[in-house]
Amino acid sequence: MTFSSLGLSAPLLRTLDEVGYSTPTPIQTKAIPAVLSGRDVMAAAQTGTGKTAGFTLPLLQRLAGGDKVKSNQIRALILTPTRELAVQVAQSVATYGKHLGLKSSVVYGGVKINPQMMKLRGGADVLVATPGRLLDLYNRNAVKFSQLEVLVLDEADRMLDMGFTDEIGKILALLPKKRQNLLFSATFSDDIRKLTHSLLKSPVRIDVSPRNSAPKSVKQRAYEVDKSKKSALLSHLIRSKGWSQVLVFTRTKNRADQLVRHLKSEDISAVAIHGDKSQGLRTSALADFKANRTRILIATDIASRGLDINELPHVINFELPKVPEDYLHRIGRTGRASAQGEGISLVSADEVKLLAAIETLIGQTLAREVESGFIPSHNVPLTCQTKVRPKKPKKPKQGQARGEKPRTSSEEKQDSHRPRRGGKSPNVEKAKRTAGSRGKRRR
Repeated sequence: MTFSSLGLSAPLLRTLDEVGYSTPTPIQTKAIPAVLSGRDVMAAAQTGTGKTAGFTLPLLQRLAGGDKVKSNQIRALILTPTRELAVQVAQSVATYGKHLGLKSSVVYGGVKINPQMMKLRGGADVLVATPGRLLDLYNRNAVKFSQLEVLVLDEADRMLDMGFTDEIGKILALLPKKRQNLLFSATFSDDIRKLTHSLLKSPVRIDVSPRNSAPKSVKQRAYEVDKSKKSALLSHLIRSKGWSQVLVFTRTKNRADQLVRHLKSEDISAVAIHGDKSQGLRTSALADFKANRTRILIATDIASRGLDINELPHVINFELPKVPEDYLHRIGRTGRASAQGEGISLVSADEVKLLAAIETLIGQTLAREVESGFIPSHNVPLTCQTKVRPKKPKKPKQGQARGEKPRTSSEEKQDSHRPRRGGKSPNVEKAKRTAGSRGKRRR
């Protein structure tokens, strides 16, 4: 299978040749023809499988040669949950569309809004946006939707998880009813399926990977360690194994900052990105990490989607996520585009319930390891379900056949009201005899 066989135009094929893409991935093979057909699409695939190109390439082809975009108008809208993902998608749009003469732009919060308003004055064929900033721009009359032809929800499940349900509803109410809708996601939750009923019309359904499964290219394991020794174990592993580029996930912003201070005290270069960091700091931190100027990048789950780092070898879960699906999004940062990766979790005894939820989700038990010098005082028990021993059968009561289920008091009461072989219950017979005797006394 080649990209040319999928119906892509010569300018796009030229770009793909320039960037070195020769064979489409499974999601691209199915999604590109579906999007080109003009139908709504509902697609699920694991992270790192080429979803962005799967909708960007055919979207650009559909827009090429169309009506000229007017001032403050947009022809295609791509909604993403995070700033990092918005930047990444916008870069893909610019790269793939460089021979098509289309205008694209990206807008997100955390930066000044005026430059974004100025850029939108000339309109955009493709606008990549986060929901909150898009609504801010609409309320300032900086963006209009009457020319909109295509809506894309990228990482739709994450948008709902992050609480963008109301914002998405408001945006959908502003858009023209006649449009093509594309919904791409790593997983499809029940909330997503509810959304598709109202959003998509007879969609093409694409699912190229098992639901809630981890990429086969990622080796997963867990180190048992006491909570108080996690920081020391992390720096020990980085040194002893010679790791040069590691993405570490924490649950909180404070923990991320504390870990940066700890690693720096051990002469290990580290930087954190999270919601309290300005967009400029987050962008520069990510750039330094990609260029190997910083050895360790520590992030909260705000960065578990949208981080596209070529050949990232290691992802460490310093703390397990409270939402088990976030585990998949975290380790999905490695093992991308058929490269091999490693997803390691540092697990303490108090996290056993979180680990159990993750292992139930992915349908496997993570391999356990203990590092010399860090043997935990409290072991992490295996979370696989134990077999329930069958109860010994009770001795049958007198008059009860062996193997017959003992009769409960309620069953015995019900039996007293059941009709006998003649069709009449014992209570009915008793009532008739009583009535008959009364009648004799009256006579």
